[in-house]
Amino acid sequence: MPAHGSITTAAPYSQMLERVRYEGAYPTLERADEAVQSVLAALGRQLVGDERVDLAARLPVEAALVLTAQVPAVTPLTGWEFVKDLAQHTGTTPAHARWNVGSVLAAVSQLAGPELLDRIIDHLPSGYALLFGKAELRQPPRKPTSL
Repeated sequence: MPAHGSITTAAPYSQMLERVRYEGAYPTLERADEAVQSVLAALGRQLVGDERVDLAARLPVEAALVLTAQVPAVTPLTGWEFVKDLAQHTGTTPAHARWNVGSVLAAVSQLAGPELLDRIIDHLPSGYALLFGKAELRQPPRKPTSL
């Protein structure tokens, strides 16, 4: 995998759509494209900094434009809030939105590679690891113990 900040050649958008169509068992590429557009727009509102730039560099141009066209949210959402927000934006149920998220982020994970994916997950609030198909290994913050 390329090092942080290096230039890569992203896969064609048609390959990404085909992967999402397969992962999500969507009947058409158009349906997969709708999922990609909505999920990447939502992710673009959550992801900032070098991780946003590096991910955009590894996505097909069409997908990168959707991701980077979004203004990052002032208050980041947890993974579950992300799914609920996507459901509200797309007029679907949380279960349907979660399906779309899993299908799209599986393809995004493959394009990002393990090192960048770990950085992305580390910079997002809790709950995103599961959305990317990884175990959530973060330790919850410790509460101060009273003597």
